[in-house]
Amino acid sequence: MSDRIAITGGTGFIGSRLAHACVERGWRVGILGEENTAAEASNLRRLREAGADVTLASVTDREAVSRLVAAADVVVHLAAAQHEMSIPDRRFHEVNVDGTRIVLEASAAAGVGRVVYGSTIGVYGVAMGRVDESSPCQPHNIYGRTKLEAERLALSAVDVPTVAIRIPEIYGPGDRRLLKLFRALAGGKFFRIGQGKNLHDVLFVDDLVEALLLAARSPDAVGEVFQLGGPSPITTDEMITAVALAVGAEPPRMRIPLWPLLAVGTAMELTLRPLGIQPPLHRRRLDFFRNSFELGSEKASRVLGFDPGVAFDEGARITADWYRAEGLLQ
Repeated sequence: MSDRIAITGGTGFIGSRLAHACVERGWRVGILGEENTAAEASNLRRLREAGADVTLASVTDREAVSRLVAAADVVVHLAAAQHEMSIPDRRFHEVNVDGTRIVLEASAAAGVGRVVYGSTIGVYGVAMGRVDESSPCQPHNIYGRTKLEAERLALSAVDVPTVAIRIPEIYGPGDRRLLKLFRALAGGKFFRIGQGKNLHDVLFVDDLVEALLLAARSPDAVGEVFQLGGPSPITTDEMITAVALAVGAEPPRMRIPLWPLLAVGTAMELTLRPLGIQPPLHRRRLDFFRNSFELGSEKASRVLGFDPGVAFDEGARITADWYRAEGLLQ
């Protein structure tokens, strides 16, 4: 693999972590990203301090994308409209599908050696149990549907070699999604919901970074889609206990049933969303306590040499240390 890499979505959690890893290896890194949140602003500042070349623009900006990929040997395409509930469906299509088409066309025109497309396990929808690349794709929301459409677009490209990586739940330094869980457990304000036996197959961000770079250079990866999972699935109860220990708190004992909260969340969605009001409780917020996934990574292991090395208890400790260093966790 050459030392010239371009990353879309580079001011986000995963993209910025990938960019720093590449800078540390002495590679020339070009980034396309946005500055819509405090986290992105912080990532942007650190990337520029590290020497990365950052352009603030949307992936739908054809000229900006063309400039980004012009000198790149590899493009890692991570930019996406994600789970925001306040944006219209057409925006998901513009960013996730049209933006991917722009990246592919610009990469082909520039003679890029490979495009690695960051897909998602959201393409499986609400499927439970064990899934792998052969499992049916049945996305249940606009995010999953547009990501699947973009994945198929990428893999059907004939003018530039492509690889698709279905990314699972990611955590680690830089992540804000699990920060609420860490804070709640640290403050003793968390209780268990449901039976706690549903499975999570989470992956530490640095393991994902290595997988993306393996996909960028593996000769047998072109035209393939790969599913990633963590070292081993863990239950919700095991995850909560590991985070509690990482923040130095006693694991919570209080437990309440799931079904009353689901009923309230459903009622709030049906009454508030038609009025344009974001419901404080909705079903997706409870997915943590009910969705159960085990993600098969055998293909990624066999073809890419993917071998996630960070178990969740270790990763939780590293993440808690990062939160404290950033002043996000007392």
